[in-house]
Amino acid sequence: MLKVTGIAFAIYHVTDVARARKFYGEILGLKTSMDMEIAPGLWWVEYDIGGPSALAITNYESPAMNATKSPGIALEITNYDEALAELRAAGIAITWGPNEFPVCHSFAIKDPDGNDLYLHQRKARA
Repeated sequence: MLKVTGIAFAIYHVTDVARARKFYGEILGLKTSMDMEIAPGLWWVEYDIGGPSALAITNYESPAMNATKSPGIALEITNYDEALAELRAAGIAITWGPNEFPVCHSFAIKDPDGNDLYLHQRKARA
């Protein structure tokens, strides 16, 4: 039986690596943990999102990788209100939420390629 402990990485296929790097690195403030040119002009970039998890972006396609629209991923954050305000100020559309649930706050945005990205903060336990 597998013992899953979290997300190792999620992959988003992008059409413009420079634009995606700006969005994930500059706007969202994620730190690059790997930046590899697989072949001329074809990139694999990973961002550290805490713990053992990473978010990968790539414009590389192969039969082993699904090049269709990527599934969404939720990133756990610690500054929900500040993040929401900063993204709005940067002109990033909120596509779902903001939502208030008994155990968390959550909202969604899209990256420049239309991939869903959920931002989530667990509430402190009472």
